[in-house]
Amino acid sequence: MTEREKMLAGEIYDCGDEQLIERWHLAKQLQKKYSETDSRDRDTLNSILDELIGGRGDNVWIAAPFFVDYGENIFIGNNVEINMNCVFLDCNRISIGSYSGIGPGVHIYTVTHPVYPKERLPENSQFWKSYTAPVTIGNNVWIGGGAILLPGVIIGDNTTIGAGSVVTKSIPDNCIAAGNPCRVIRKIED
Repeated sequence: MTEREKMLAGEIYDCGDEQLIERWHLAKQLQKKYSETDSRDRDTLNSILDELIGGRGDNVWIAAPFFVDYGENIFIGNNVEINMNCVFLDCNRISIGSYSGIGPGVHIYTVTHPVYPKERLPENSQFWKSYTAPVTIGNNVWIGGGAILLPGVIIGDNTTIGAGSVVTKSIPDNCIAAGNPCRVIRKIED
């Protein structure tokens, strides 16, 4: 099993692996190019996105700057807006449903490390041992500015996450949730 396969399977992997490092460097070049492209040049921006992220639907708007680990593990639905200064650590799959909005400065983390120092310290690498879990955002979701989503969380359809929230556990469909840790404030009626 390759280190990339281990990474996507949620097993401990070596993020210093040559294949992973090469993709990481490519993602940095592409996100820099994206940030330096005129925001009115939609054709060029879309072309860069096609190379940077794993897949996207129609009418996806990502305001620069936009930061990723690999990019290729990010999948976005139709009619999605992602505001500036977002950080997506896509060491596992990040899925964003259609008609969703991501506020400025939102961080989505799919990667974490063992809690105990002896378990996370590398044997022959400068990088800590890591493992991952996917993050899934449903359809018609709004993630408020500055929110942080931790590995493995699922945000249900038609849900709003308040600005500055730290989402440590999954949030169901049709609700408003906020806080640190993020919790359901109330359900949304149809």
